Amino acid sequence: MLGLKLPTDPRWVNIVEKNIDEILTDHAYCEQKAASTAISLIVSFPEYTELIDEMIALSREEMGHFKMVHDRIIARGKTLGRDRKDDYVLKLVTFFPKGGSRTTQLVHRLLYAALIEARSCERFRLLSEQLEDQDLAQFYHKLMISEASHYTMFLNFARKYGDRQEVDQKWQSLLEYEAEIMKNLGNQKTIHG
Repeated sequence: MLGLKLPTDPRWVNIVEKNIDEILTDHAYCEQKAASTAISLIVSFPEYTELIDEMIALSREEMGHFKMVHDRIIARGKTLGRDRKDDYVLKLVTFFPKGGSRTTQLVHRLLYAALIEARSCERFRLLSEQLEDQDLAQFYHKLMISEASHYTMFLNFARKYGDRQEVDQKWQSLLEYEAEIMKNLGNQKTIHG
């Protein structure tokens, strides 16, 4: 369903279990950045009314997810750590050339968002199936379902606002590029890397 060209190595879950506090902090910031992305799309493309409505809802949902992860951090007797750069996203967003029409810029941003959500969904599925901590496993199962709907929403908007054939070609090329990124970053102590 997700179309990812390189699945996550299942051994990544072992890294997560040994570094759960770091992973939860990274995850919290991923949710906050997802909310920021939604708000940025509102600010950058206010003329797309349907997109704006969805981004309003998404920003609220993502901040709700941030709170859920933050609550888990606090329940573990920890505090939210500092944000770190996200090497995965930094590399991913270099794929498309800068510039172009507003529509092209929008489509590129939507495709990046779709792919980030798809990878999150895939990773959350692994965590839901393989974490020994059943409470955390159930938590990630719920988030996996949410991420899947986000992925399809972003991809559908890209297809709606851009030329469908061109968007699908760009999507396939981006998926292949992302697989190369994952070869080098796939076993990091982060949600995406």
